[in-house]
Amino acid sequence: MQPEQSADAAAEELLRSVRQTSRKGRLWIGSLVAVCSFGLFAYAIQLIHGLEVTAMREYVSWGLYIATFIFFIGISHAGTLISAILRVTHAEWRRPITRMAEAITVIALLVGAPMVIVDMGRPDRLLYVIRYGRLQSPILWDVLSIATYLTGSLLYLYVALIPDLARMRDQCTAIAGWRKRLYRILAIRWHDTPAQRAHLEKALGAMAVIIIPVAVSVHTVVSWVFGMTLRPGWHSTIFGPYFVVGAIFSGTAAIITAMAVFRRVYHLERYIALQQFRNLGSLLLTLSLLYMYFTLSEYLTSWYSAESIDVKLLKNLFDLHRYGFDFWVMAMLGLFIPTILLILPKTRTIIGITTASVLVNLGMWLKRYLIVVPTLQTPFLPVQGVPSSWIRYFPTWIEWSIVAGALAMFLLLFTLFSKLFPIVSIWETLEDTSDVPTT
Repeated sequence: MQPEQSADAAAEELLRSVRQTSRKGRLWIGSLVAVCSFGLFAYAIQLIHGLEVTAMREYVSWGLYIATFIFFIGISHAGTLISAILRVTHAEWRRPITRMAEAITVIALLVGAPMVIVDMGRPDRLLYVIRYGRLQSPILWDVLSIATYLTGSLLYLYVALIPDLARMRDQCTAIAGWRKRLYRILAIRWHDTPAQRAHLEKALGAMAVIIIPVAVSVHTVVSWVFGMTLRPGWHSTIFGPYFVVGAIFSGTAAIITAMAVFRRVYHLERYIALQQFRNLGSLLLTLSLLYMYFTLSEYLTSWYSAESIDVKLLKNLFDLHRYGFDFWVMAMLGLFIPTILLILPKTRTIIGITTASVLVNLGMWLKRYLIVVPTLQTPFLPVQGVPSSWIRYFPTWIEWSIVAGALAMFLLLFTLFSKLFPIVSIWETLEDTSDVPTT
């Protein structure tokens, strides 16, 4: 088969997922819609009755919602940051995975950022942050940085989509109606001329360079919301790099998980191969060791300083009757077991690397929870009439339902994105037709 014919056949194969939805796919989408609907129902109850339906009180004003917010903002670094770095360094193996990486960024931001509004109790309070916000406040910095990052990530994703939108406009004859019009509008008269291709490459190169410092600044600012607060376990200069490394760590794991799922569901074995898994697995291993180092530095410094309030926090964190069990589950799931799976040659397979990535994301969500809640349960002064040792935060079903709805919304938007647009960048994957398998 000629390279041109092979490229056309490969493009047709990559477009197949956009046109087809199996019975299992419809069932999956229906299940996600049901979970999202129940989450909206729980949120409606919270809007009507206020935050009293949650377990958050004067001593724990942040809980499950803020932990989930940090988690989603973290995995948003998966896409644009890693995709941008790989594009800048001209890593050719990146081509089949850039689209899903960039989609993770946008969707995680769209789902994660509203968790702050959910935590406020009253959505109109967001207007107060904008109208009466103070430039000295890290919270205002957070709003501005996330808005900038979301805008840049959307633009980065869209520009890279344009050639594939034009291909769907021209080749997908079976698609009609609103989808055909959507592709025609979004393709903005793209005809793949040499001049257009040169402008596209130049624009993507410039945006890749710009988006890297923006992505780093976002999670640094998120960390400052904690680090610039005089609370035990938070007021630390290490929080900036600690949060950034944790974000890239969980983001890389999210990409690997998405690669494994779409590879199996859409039969993309020809494009997402063992090479991509091993390369990202090596990055995940490096980040795992680096995150262990930061975690050890954080707790060792607090313990050695012997500040009474920090020692009290560490006792709560390592006490099996308080948060010790949660901490060691996080350490085992999120750090130790994935590191072993990624080091041993026998487990550096697609299954082993994917298992490690899933465990990392479970452990990193729990780590975010342990960053937020134990500190708030270790007040400088006991709540009046309540000894501080009695304070314990147990999320209510309302909180769990809203968080489950947010996760389902993330998966639903990701699924719908893959049904509207090719989840593998066709023009990047087929740019060098000599790499397309022939038959």
